[in-house]
Amino acid sequence: MLNLQVKIGSLTLHNPVMPASGAFGEDMDNLIDFNQLAAVVPKSITKHPRKGNLTPRVCEVSAGMINSIGIQSKGIDYYLSKTIPYYTRFDVPLISSISAYSIDEFAEMAEIIGKVDSVAALELNISCPNLKGNGDAFGMNPEATRKVLLRVLEVTDKPVIAKLTPNVTNIQEIALAAEQGGADGLNVANTILAMAIDIHTRKPKIGNIMGGLSGPAVKPIIVRMIYQVRQVTKLPIIGCGGVMNGEDAIEMMLAGASAVQVGTASFIKPTAMMDILQEIKDYMIKYGINNINDLIGKIETVNAD
Repeated sequence: MLNLQVKIGSLTLHNPVMPASGAFGEDMDNLIDFNQLAAVVPKSITKHPRKGNLTPRVCEVSAGMINSIGIQSKGIDYYLSKTIPYYTRFDVPLISSISAYSIDEFAEMAEIIGKVDSVAALELNISCPNLKGNGDAFGMNPEATRKVLLRVLEVTDKPVIAKLTPNVTNIQEIALAAEQGGADGLNVANTILAMAIDIHTRKPKIGNIMGGLSGPAVKPIIVRMIYQVRQVTKLPIIGCGGVMNGEDAIEMMLAGASAVQVGTASFIKPTAMMDILQEIKDYMIKYGINNINDLIGKIETVNAD
């Protein structure tokens, strides 16, 4: 019997495949069995309602898509009264993704949501702008990353996952800062800052001019970052970025990820996560692997003389 169980800190997942925040919604329960997922991860929640960015918010590009939704949100009160109760109907961990604009706001939201028994873990979207740091994302600065983790872990005992941004020079120092702050796991990573122009109108294809690139084009970059992060920390990693099939998921696991999140693939095919999970099982059977953990970080490299 195949063992697909993995751990993210104290959180046990019965398989390694879950949705990426922002690429998953309630209506999908008509198409897939949420109970078959490793976890459910609703869209990042903000303290106050947000309308989101200007339209158009999404455009297709070669081997991927650019989006700039702007964390459209109904606010924490709606999240507590409607979103959480909806997802607790399923027998699968609920990971709440939090987006905030200051360290204190992160802590405030983490304390409130962390008190909800049905919330299994918190994912801190530290790739969102820090209004007190010249608009840079918390995850672009090691000290800001460390401070937000330390502050959040003062107010909650839930497992805390830091969602890192790939828009940095050295992902390793950010990962180490998150570890020093007490993170239980790392999400590597959010979308890559990108831009596209319509050459006929000469206007940006995204209303916000720039947005986040996701899809197959970013996967080799994310695989590289997972590998680099794995070299400096033993924190469990959730790979996120360009997972379109089982092979992509396995590649990230070989690089060092314990689990993966799926985003763009679900826009193309809503049942993609189910296919990815089955393809992982098929791979394990083909190569005689009984325990999925035997794949994590097992890339074989040749050292140069």
